[in-house]
Amino acid sequence: MLILFRPFSVGDFITAGGASGTVNSVNIFNTVLITPDNQKVIVPNNSITGGNITNVTANPTRRINLVIGIGYEDDILKAKEVLMGVLKSEPRVLSEPAPSVAVSELGDSSVNFVVRPWVKTGDYWKTLCDLTEKIKLTFDKEGISIPYPQRDIHHHNKES
Repeated sequence: MLILFRPFSVGDFITAGGASGTVNSVNIFNTVLITPDNQKVIVPNNSITGGNITNVTANPTRRINLVIGIGYEDDILKAKEVLMGVLKSEPRVLSEPAPSVAVSELGDSSVNFVVRPWVKTGDYWKTLCDLTEKIKLTFDKEGISIPYPQRDIHHHNKES
């Protein structure tokens, strides 16, 4: 089935049969994957054909999905402008499809934005990590907080 339909090729990064990795070889009975940390995983083909196959590298572009939270006391419009500025300053972010920044949730401890730029598939991980760092550094410079979960505890003494 895999040889006939070819849902992936040698060199593609896939998730199938409970494993993820770069396809090293496709054989009659199994497919050999190399994980990102260089482990060799031999997956029986019946495990692959019996489930979902995600071919991460099948398309030339991918969308990065970041969720970035700011404090409730921070300026939402300023944060949105700063996030868009970080995306526009990153040369690996594609102009088409256009990147998007939007408020997605009023969370327990933060106002959450979804930050969704498109990049070439080969640039995905490096750009994801670099954007995360640039957003944090830029927020620090601009005085925008990234809160952490907090709880208020009220203690009441009950007289006996």
